[in-house]
Formats: sequence, structure tokens, C-alpha cells
Amino acid sequence: MERDSPLRGVTYAMRIGAAALVSAWLGGCAGPKPAQAPPQQAAVVAPAPGGGVLRPFPPTSGFIDCVPYARAVSGLDLHGDAWRWWPQANGRYARGNVPRIGAVLSFTRTKSLTRGHVAVVVAIQNPRQILVSHANWGSDGDTRGVIHERQPVIDVSPGNDWSQVRLENTLGTFGRTYPANGFIYQPPMTTRAGG
Repeated sequence: MERDSPLRGVTYAMRIGAAALVSAWLGGCAGPKPAQAPPQQAAVVAPAPGGGVLRPFPPTSGFIDCVPYARAVSGLDLHGDAWRWWPQANGRYARGNVPRIGAVLSFTRTKSLTRGHVAVVVAIQNPRQILVSHANWGSDGDTRGVIHERQPVIDVSPGNDWSQVRLENTLGTFGRTYPANGFIYQPPMTTRAGG
């Protein structure tokens, strides 16, 4: 006798695919490369002021980590823990120490950032201050697992090379110093003939 089920008619492959998408989405800053990328929100992607492209992130009320957020907004095809992005980008994307809109600021893996961290540059205020949008930054339940938009970041490195940064916290002051690898740049935009 066959029972009625909300999954009746859904193939085994469809169930596995859905499970893989949920697992990849919830994997946050950790995990292997997902079997299939999460669905992208349909939207017009246009250059941001300053040359980069910022893609919309679908609204969510769920917990979100830095990696899926940065991947979706920047469009960079990098996966795994955030600290793996810097070496993974080598030979695939240009990297450097000058902020650009749409670039990903890569934080070094440390004792407090065991998986590293990534944030997307959304504005440049001056040569030593930028605004980033990122997810899962903070130390309490109100700041963990949520998206933080246009958060100020300052370069405090002695060589003005963005290798040491501080982020503004919810109190309006700049917190501790974090080591950073630098910026991973989006590839140059190309225009297709006839379209």
C-alpha cells in the first residue's frame, strides 16, 4: 500500500540535488566545493561606480556565512573556507593591495579567524578607508550569521598596503587589528560582439 507523501512524485535525483544545494548553502565559510552552485537571483548586473560589478544577494532570514555571500556578490568562482580563497585565486584572478569596488578583501587565517574571512569592497572613501559588505562578522548573536552592508574598514598597516585592517564595530569605534592577504579582483569586463 502506497502512502501519501509531500515528496510523492519527486525523483530520488531531485531529492539528492536539493539536499546538495541546502548543504552547500549552509556550509558557510567551510566545506568542499559544492556539487551545484546555489540559484542566483535574476537581476541586471551592471558595473558599479569605480569599475567593479556588485551582484544582488537574495533576501534571507536564515544564517549566512561570509563565503556564499562574497561569492554571490562578487561573482568570483572560489570555494571552500575563506582562508583558501587567496591561494585558490593565484593564477585565476588578479590579486593586489589596492582596493577596487567589487574586489574581495581576503583576511588571513588566525586563531580568532580559524576559517579566515572574506568581504566585498562596495565603496572607496579614501586611500586608507573603504566600505565592505560581508556576512557573519561579529562576536554575538545579533551580529553573527547576518549580512553587514557598507561597514567601514581602515588600513592600519605601516606600509599602507592593506595587510593590517580594522573594522568599525556596532559601537562606532574601530576594533582590533586583523591581518589581511589583500584584494582578489574581478576579471575585466568584456563585451560580446553583437550583444
